[in-house]
Formats: sequence, structure tokens, C-alpha cells
Amino acid sequence: MLSPHEGWAGGTAPSLDSVELSLLTCSPHEEIYSLYGHTALRVFDRSRGYDVVYNYGVFNFRAPHFVARFVFGKTDYELGRFPTEPFLLGYRRWGSAVTEQVLNLTAEEKRRLMSLLEDNYRPENRVYRYNIFYDNCSTRPRDMIERATDGRIAYGQSESRQTWRELLREKSGHHEWATTGNDMLLGVRADGRPTPRERQFLPEWLMADVEQATIVDAQGHRRPLVAATRVLVPAGTQVVEPDFLLTPWQLSVLLVAACMAACLWQWRRRTTPLALRVADTLLLLTTGAIGVVLTVMVFSDHPFTSANLHLVVFNPLLLALLPAAARGRRTPLWTVVELMALTFFVCRLVQHFPLLTEALALCLLLRAVTNKFLSL
Repeated sequence: MLSPHEGWAGGTAPSLDSVELSLLTCSPHEEIYSLYGHTALRVFDRSRGYDVVYNYGVFNFRAPHFVARFVFGKTDYELGRFPTEPFLLGYRRWGSAVTEQVLNLTAEEKRRLMSLLEDNYRPENRVYRYNIFYDNCSTRPRDMIERATDGRIAYGQSESRQTWRELLREKSGHHEWATTGNDMLLGVRADGRPTPRERQFLPEWLMADVEQATIVDAQGHRRPLVAATRVLVPAGTQVVEPDFLLTPWQLSVLLVAACMAACLWQWRRRTTPLALRVADTLLLLTTGAIGVVLTVMVFSDHPFTSANLHLVVFNPLLLALLPAAARGRRTPLWTVVELMALTFFVCRLVQHFPLLTEALALCLLLRAVTNKFLSL
């Protein structure tokens, strides 16, 4: 079942009349890795019963140093080849829709695309360095289709009005903690706008563009890229599980309210009680630890993580304040934190910051100002 048909390589054009090559677009489901959807290519030979899916989204959580490699943007994905029905069954169970776009290819283009896929599936070729924006399970099938067609594919001239960050937030918005995490890790470049082609890193955008696309040959003749569109798996019911007891918005409000109450208490007592020293220590540990993660991401191969203005205030240097905070001592470093926090709120004019990091920055600012005047 999983061996390519011998007739593909040397058959005549009529031998491929029964073969359909399709782009499959799978809508998101609630697993964190699926929030942006998925794309695959289907090869279906009706006359011979050969029906497989080529899937560029295969990865192994158990691979050595997977987490460390993911952090540094060195995650390797690979091309898998699976029977179509089990592939569809998985999405049916998840409640995800699967839409098929049958490609309007000539016999020679079909043969070329199948040859490209089989060559990609060779053990020495199937592994590739995954890049969420530029080289992923959506862009790879698109590139294979473009390489197989005689002529160029015209996707239209519509301009994207959304930024890279907004495109991601649109897909992950109902998972508020995942959205907050993305917004923290993505730097200022993520607030730029992708080109129409670049936004095809998201499967649903690729599907929409392919639906309107045409193949333009050397003589300027056009034909639709898609011959037929059908729903293989209708959308089912999905249950959104809460990520955490509190949403980022609720936690932000609680943090700021608690910080304001602590500052008022310290102002009235004109001293720094032990409870506030512990709270300041935890605040600095948390924000300093975030700074360590963001500093590491500067050296990552992930796109858009190197120039992150969160580092203006979420900085490992905050950890240097821990001894003074634990003792409630006055130190010029609180003035430095105050200036860092004020600069951070200016930087929000350039980069989008999630509410939670703004709340933490405000807490740092309030504690820095209060401790500057009221520490022992």
C-alpha cells in the first residue's frame, strides 16, 4: 500500500487520468501544536486503490535534546507518508475539518509532482530544518506544487493588512496563555507586515490563495490551479479546556492591585516589612528569570526573537537586586529599574506587549519608586 506505483515513472499520459493530486487543509484543533492548522498533499489513484498523504509535519518529541533544540530554533521535522483514511480519521476524532483542493495538473505535471514527493521521501532527504514562518508544513507543499507546474502560479495581488503577530494571535486567541507566551517571545520584527506570499505559512491562508490561483504558462495562457474543492471531513465539536485557573487578564489585575496595596502599606508604615521583602524577591526572581529566557532567545534561530524590546525591563540584571530586596536595603539600583520600566512603556509604541508583561513592568515601576524612598 505504501509503495509508489511503478507506472508513475514511465506510464503514458492516459495512465494518469485516474490519478488525483490534492492539497489538504486541516483546520486547527485544541492540541497546542495544532493551533495554526495543517497542510498535506494527497495522491489518489482511483483505478488502483492507491491513496496516500504526504505530510511534512512529522516530528518526534522523544528525539535527543528536543526541548533545547526547539528553544534555539534547531527543530528538525520530516516528511511522512501515510494511508489517507487513518490520517482523516485522526482529524475527525479531533473535530477538525479537512478540505481537499484537487489540483488542475497535466499528466506531466502530476508525474513531476509525484516524483518530487518520492524523492523528498527518500531517507536522506526527508528531514528538514523547520521554521515556523518560512519553511513549514504549509510552505513545503506549496513549493512542491510550484516546482511541478509548467509556468508560474499567480496567487493574486491582495495585500495583507495584518502583522505576523496578528496572524498568530488570530489563530491562538482562544488559548490566552499560548498567545501571551508568543507575544513575550516575539520581538519587534513580528509587528511588521508579511507579503501575501509570506502569510501562506498559515494553512488557511494558503488554501484561500490557492483557491483563486491560476497557472500562467510561457505564452501567457491561464488555467485555474484548482479543479475541484470538497470537504472530506466536516467540522465537528471541539471542547476548549481552560489553560490555567486564571486568565492572563485576571492575573494582571490581581498583580497590579496587590502591588498598589503593598506600596500603600509600605508608605504608611515608612518601612519595609518582611512580607514585602519576600514579595519583592519573588517579583525580581520572576522578571529576572523571564529576562534569562529572552536573552537566550536572542541567540536562537527562530525568526523575530532576536530584537525583543521586552529586554529593556525584563533583564537578567534584575537578579543583581535580590540581596538588597531581601534585606529591604536602599540601593541606587532601584533608580535603574525605575528608568528601565519607564523606557519599557515608551517602547510599547514600537512593539506590541501583552497585558501581563505590562502589568509586571508596572509592578516593577511601583516597587522601584516606593523602595527608592522608603527602604531602610
